[in-house]
Amino acid sequence: MKLISWNVNGLRAVVGKGFVDIFNGLDADIFCVQETKLQAGQIDLELPGYEQYWNYAEKKGYSGTAVFTRVKPLNVTYGLGIEEHDTEGRVITVEYETFYLVNVYTPNSKDGLARLPYRMEWEDVFRMYLKMLEESKPVVVCGDLNVAHEEIDLKNPKTNRKNAGFSDEERGKMTELLDAGFIDTFRYFYPDKAGEYSWWSYRFNARKNNAGWRIDYFIVSEALKERLKGASIHQEIFGSDHCPVELELEAEEG
Repeated sequence: MKLISWNVNGLRAVVGKGFVDIFNGLDADIFCVQETKLQAGQIDLELPGYEQYWNYAEKKGYSGTAVFTRVKPLNVTYGLGIEEHDTEGRVITVEYETFYLVNVYTPNSKDGLARLPYRMEWEDVFRMYLKMLEESKPVVVCGDLNVAHEEIDLKNPKTNRKNAGFSDEERGKMTELLDAGFIDTFRYFYPDKAGEYSWWSYRFNARKNNAGWRIDYFIVSEALKERLKGASIHQEIFGSDHCPVELELEAEEG
Protein backbone atom coordinates (compact mmCIF):
# COMPACT_ATOMS: atom_id res chain seq x y z
CA MET A 1 0.00 0.00 0.00
CA LYS A 2 1.50 3.29 -1.13
CA LEU A 3 0.67 6.56 0.62
CA ILE A 4 1.72 10.05 -0.50
CA SER A 5 1.51 13.38 1.33
CA TRP A 6 2.19 16.75 -0.30
CA ASN A 7 1.79 20.34 0.82
CA VAL A 8 0.86 21.84 -2.55
CA ASN A 9 0.78 25.47 -1.34
CA GLY A 10 -2.20 26.27 -3.55
CA LEU A 11 -3.74 23.36 -5.41
CA ARG A 12 -5.07 25.40 -8.33
CA ALA A 13 -1.57 26.72 -9.01
CA VAL A 14 -0.06 23.22 -8.88
CA VAL A 15 -2.75 21.85 -11.19
CA GLY A 16 -1.41 24.38 -13.69
CA LYS A 17 2.08 22.93 -13.16
CA GLY A 18 1.19 19.31 -13.95
CA PHE A 19 -0.38 18.05 -10.72
CA VAL A 20 -2.53 15.43 -12.44
CA ASP A 21 0.48 13.98 -14.30
CA ILE A 22 2.48 13.90 -11.06
CA PHE A 23 -0.47 12.33 -9.24
CA ASN A 24 -0.84 9.62 -11.88
CA GLY A 25 2.89 8.99 -11.97
CA LEU A 26 3.12 8.46 -8.23
CA ASP A 27 0.22 5.98 -8.43
CA ALA A 28 -0.60 6.07 -4.73
CA ASP A 29 -3.40 4.16 -3.04
CA ILE A 30 -3.96 7.15 -0.74
CA PHE A 31 -2.85 10.67 -1.66
CA CYS A 32 -3.11 13.45 0.94
CA VAL A 33 -2.61 17.16 0.26
CA GLN A 34 -2.31 20.16 2.54
CA GLU A 35 -2.64 23.91 1.99
CA THR A 36 -5.16 23.54 -0.83
CA LYS A 37 -6.06 27.24 -0.46
CA LEU A 38 -9.52 26.93 -1.97
CA GLN A 39 -13.22 26.66 -1.18
CA ALA A 40 -15.88 24.22 -2.31
CA GLY A 41 -16.65 24.59 -6.01
CA GLN A 42 -13.40 26.36 -6.90
CA ILE A 43 -11.83 23.34 -8.56
CA ASP A 44 -13.07 20.39 -10.58
CA LEU A 45 -10.40 17.75 -10.22
CA GLU A 46 -10.86 14.61 -12.29
CA LEU A 47 -9.10 11.69 -10.58
CA PRO A 48 -10.77 8.52 -11.89
CA GLY A 49 -10.82 5.63 -9.42
CA TYR A 50 -10.37 7.86 -6.36
CA GLU A 51 -12.85 9.06 -3.80
CA GLN A 52 -12.23 12.69 -2.77
CA TYR A 53 -12.64 14.21 0.69
CA TRP A 54 -12.08 17.92 1.34
CA ASN A 55 -11.82 20.10 4.44
CA TYR A 56 -11.90 23.83 3.68
CA ALA A 57 -10.88 26.77 5.85
CA GLU A 58 -13.52 29.38 6.58
CA LYS A 59 -11.02 32.03 5.49
CA LYS A 60 -10.76 32.17 1.69
CA GLY A 61 -7.50 31.20 0.02
CA TYR A 62 -6.07 29.78 3.24
CA SER A 63 -5.00 26.41 4.63
CA GLY A 64 -7.24 23.42 3.73
CA THR A 65 -6.67 19.69 3.30
CA ALA A 66 -7.86 16.89 1.02
CA VAL A 67 -7.59 13.11 0.77
CA PHE A 68 -7.85 11.16 -2.48
CA THR A 69 -8.23 7.43 -1.88
CA ARG A 70 -8.89 4.41 -4.05
CA VAL A 71 -9.28 2.28 -0.92
CA LYS A 72 -12.89 2.76 0.16
CA PRO A 73 -12.96 4.09 3.73
CA LEU A 74 -15.26 2.93 6.50
CA ASN A 75 -15.77 6.50 7.72
CA VAL A 76 -14.45 10.05 7.26
CA THR A 77 -14.48 12.89 9.78
CA TYR A 78 -13.29 16.49 9.64
CA GLY A 79 -11.44 18.46 12.30
CA LEU A 80 -10.70 17.59 15.93
CA GLY A 81 -14.21 18.08 17.24
CA ILE A 82 -13.24 21.32 19.00
CA GLU A 83 -14.65 24.45 17.40
CA GLU A 84 -11.69 26.76 18.09
CA HIS A 85 -9.38 24.33 16.25
CA ASP A 86 -11.71 23.45 13.40
CA THR A 87 -12.18 26.67 11.39
CA GLU A 88 -9.03 26.34 9.26
CA GLY A 89 -9.65 23.00 7.51
CA ARG A 90 -6.54 21.41 8.97
CA VAL A 91 -7.53 17.81 9.72
CA ILE A 92 -9.21 14.94 7.88
CA THR A 93 -9.47 11.52 9.53
CA VAL A 94 -10.15 8.53 7.29
CA GLU A 95 -10.96 5.19 8.89
CA TYR A 96 -9.85 2.00 7.15
CA GLU A 97 -10.16 -1.63 8.23
CA THR A 98 -6.90 -1.78 10.19
CA PHE A 99 -5.88 1.84 10.82
CA TYR A 100 -6.94 5.47 10.93
CA LEU A 101 -5.28 7.88 8.51
CA VAL A 102 -5.02 11.45 9.80
CA ASN A 103 -4.09 14.09 7.24
CA VAL A 104 -2.96 17.27 9.01
CA TYR A 105 -1.67 20.74 8.24
CA THR A 106 -0.21 21.91 11.55
CA PRO A 107 -0.52 25.65 12.33
CA ASN A 108 2.63 27.67 11.64
CA SER A 109 4.03 29.57 14.63
CA LYS A 110 4.62 32.60 12.36
CA ASP A 111 7.40 35.22 12.34
CA GLY A 112 8.60 36.11 15.79
CA LEU A 113 6.75 33.02 17.08
CA ALA A 114 3.62 35.18 17.21
CA ARG A 115 1.34 32.16 17.09
CA LEU A 116 3.44 29.89 19.32
CA PRO A 117 1.01 29.90 22.29
CA TYR A 118 -1.79 28.69 20.01
CA ARG A 119 0.55 26.18 18.40
CA MET A 120 1.45 24.71 21.81
CA GLU A 121 -2.24 24.32 22.65
CA TRP A 122 -2.89 22.72 19.25
CA GLU A 123 -0.05 20.23 19.74
CA ASP A 124 -1.47 18.95 23.03
CA VAL A 125 -5.01 18.68 21.67
CA PHE A 126 -3.82 16.94 18.51
CA ARG A 127 -1.69 14.43 20.43
CA MET A 128 -4.64 13.60 22.71
CA TYR A 129 -6.84 13.17 19.64
CA LEU A 130 -4.39 10.66 18.14
CA LYS A 131 -4.18 8.72 21.39
CA MET A 132 -7.98 8.62 21.54
CA LEU A 133 -8.09 7.15 18.02
CA GLU A 134 -5.43 4.62 19.00
CA GLU A 135 -7.77 3.14 21.58
CA SER A 136 -9.68 1.67 18.61
CA LYS A 137 -6.95 0.93 16.07
CA PRO A 138 -3.46 2.13 15.04
CA VAL A 139 -2.94 5.54 13.45
CA VAL A 140 -1.04 6.84 10.42
CA VAL A 141 -0.45 10.60 10.61
CA CYS A 142 0.74 12.47 7.54
CA GLY A 143 1.17 16.04 6.49
CA ASP A 144 3.05 19.26 6.98
CA LEU A 145 3.81 19.28 10.72
CA ASN A 146 5.67 22.60 10.45
CA VAL A 147 8.64 21.46 12.54
CA ALA A 148 12.11 20.14 11.80
CA HIS A 149 12.61 17.78 14.72
CA GLU A 150 16.39 17.44 14.96
CA GLU A 151 19.39 19.36 13.65
CA ILE A 152 19.82 16.77 10.89
CA ASP A 153 16.38 17.78 9.60
CA LEU A 154 17.40 21.21 8.28
CA LYS A 155 20.40 22.71 6.52
CA ASN A 156 21.11 25.57 8.93
CA PRO A 157 20.10 24.57 12.48
CA LYS A 158 22.25 27.05 14.36
CA THR A 159 20.86 30.16 12.70
CA ASN A 160 17.26 28.91 12.92
CA ARG A 161 17.13 27.84 16.55
CA LYS A 162 14.60 30.48 17.63
CA ASN A 163 12.67 30.61 14.36
CA ALA A 164 9.23 29.15 13.62
CA GLY A 165 9.57 25.47 12.81
CA PHE A 166 12.76 24.96 14.80
CA SER A 167 12.03 26.51 18.17
CA ASP A 168 12.85 24.46 21.25
CA GLU A 169 9.14 24.47 22.12
CA GLU A 170 7.99 23.03 18.79
CA ARG A 171 10.74 20.43 18.73
CA GLY A 172 9.83 19.45 22.26
CA LYS A 173 6.23 18.81 21.24
CA MET A 174 7.41 16.56 18.42
CA THR A 175 9.51 14.63 20.94
CA GLU A 176 6.43 14.30 23.16
CA LEU A 177 4.45 12.91 20.22
CA LEU A 178 7.08 10.31 19.38
CA ASP A 179 7.51 9.42 23.04
CA ALA A 180 3.74 8.82 23.21
CA GLY A 181 4.22 5.74 21.02
CA PHE A 182 4.69 6.98 17.46
CA ILE A 183 7.40 6.39 14.85
CA ASP A 184 8.88 8.97 12.46
CA THR A 185 8.94 6.57 9.51
CA PHE A 186 11.64 8.31 7.47
CA ARG A 187 14.03 8.28 10.44
CA TYR A 188 13.06 4.68 11.16
CA PHE A 189 14.56 3.70 7.82
CA TYR A 190 17.25 6.41 7.58
CA PRO A 191 18.31 7.43 11.10
CA ASP A 192 21.47 9.24 9.98
CA LYS A 193 20.67 10.38 6.45
CA ALA A 194 21.33 14.11 6.03
CA GLY A 195 20.39 16.48 3.22
CA GLU A 196 16.89 14.99 2.87
CA TYR A 197 14.42 17.86 2.99
CA SER A 198 10.78 18.41 1.99
CA TRP A 199 10.51 22.22 2.07
CA TRP A 200 12.67 25.06 0.75
CA SER A 201 12.14 28.79 0.99
CA TYR A 202 11.40 30.52 -2.30
CA ARG A 203 14.18 32.98 -1.40
CA PHE A 204 17.97 32.81 -1.73
CA ASN A 205 17.97 29.95 -4.30
CA ALA A 206 17.24 27.66 -1.37
CA ARG A 207 16.05 24.72 -3.41
CA LYS A 208 18.88 24.96 -5.92
CA ASN A 209 21.32 24.92 -2.99
CA ASN A 210 19.28 22.30 -1.09
CA ALA A 211 19.08 24.62 1.92
CA GLY A 212 15.90 22.97 3.11
CA TRP A 213 13.91 21.62 6.02
CA ARG A 214 12.26 18.24 6.59
CA ILE A 215 8.87 19.27 7.95
CA ASP A 216 6.55 16.86 6.09
CA TYR A 217 6.10 13.48 7.72
CA PHE A 218 4.50 10.09 7.93
CA ILE A 219 4.27 9.17 11.60
CA VAL A 220 2.69 5.88 12.66
CA SER A 221 1.64 4.04 15.79
CA GLU A 222 4.23 1.60 17.15
CA ALA A 223 1.69 -1.15 16.44
CA LEU A 224 2.27 -0.63 12.69
CA LYS A 225 6.04 -1.13 12.87
CA GLU A 226 5.90 -4.61 11.35
CA ARG A 227 3.98 -3.28 8.35
CA LEU A 228 6.55 -0.58 7.46
CA LYS A 229 8.12 -1.35 4.08
CA GLY A 230 9.71 1.93 3.02
CA ALA A 231 9.76 5.71 3.24
CA SER A 232 11.03 8.30 0.79
CA ILE A 233 11.10 12.00 -0.05
CA HIS A 234 10.47 12.95 -3.68
CA GLN A 235 12.88 15.86 -4.02
CA GLU A 236 12.79 15.44 -7.79
CA ILE A 237 9.17 16.65 -7.91
CA PHE A 238 8.56 20.39 -8.30
CA GLY A 239 5.43 22.55 -8.39
CA SER A 240 5.33 23.71 -4.75
CA ASP A 241 7.82 24.93 -2.17
CA HIS A 242 7.32 21.46 -0.64
CA CYS A 243 7.85 18.10 -2.30
CA PRO A 244 5.83 14.92 -1.76
CA VAL A 245 6.77 12.38 0.89
CA GLU A 246 5.93 8.69 0.70
CA LEU A 247 5.21 5.75 2.97
CA GLU A 248 4.91 2.14 1.88
CA LEU A 249 2.94 -0.19 4.15
CA GLU A 250 2.24 -3.88 3.91
CA ALA A 251 -1.27 -4.14 2.47
CA GLU A 252 -4.21 -4.79 4.76
CA GLU A 253 -5.19 -8.42 5.12
CA GLY A 254 -8.23 -9.63 3.29
